[in-house]
Amino acid sequence: MQRYIKENNLTLFKEYIDDGVSGTTFNRPGFNELLQDIENKSINMIITKDLSRLGRDYIKTGEYIENYFPKKNIRYVAVTDGIDTYIDSTNNDITPFKAIMNDMYAKDISKKIRSVYKEKQKQGEYLCSTPAYRL
Repeated sequence: MQRYIKENNLTLFKEYIDDGVSGTTFNRPGFNELLQDIENKSINMIITKDLSRLGRDYIKTGEYIENYFPKKNIRYVAVTDGIDTYIDSTNNDITPFKAIMNDMYAKDISKKIRSVYKEKQKQGEYLCSTPAYRL
């Protein structure tokens, strides 16, 4: 990402980080801060490593890319996916499909994790981080 910024002679205003918060929700502290900066007209471009870093809910991701960002004159770039809303490209045309795949991936992982927990529960394995009682 830093390489992309340097190669394109861009100025980094701020980084927005949502460590430990699922990309399946847009109610994330860093994302909310990003939206506030957009409303304050502090930024005009968003760069993410890939589309999934923006979000993994394909409907809301599409809403931001197709409607909200253009209305606010925000350029969106997903570096590894080759998406750049400033440039007319076939990569931009497949963006909705990539968003759907990101959404499906998140749902698939969630199902697999629940399945593992159910199996551990059936086998009587300990699932909590701290015991509810002491001996």
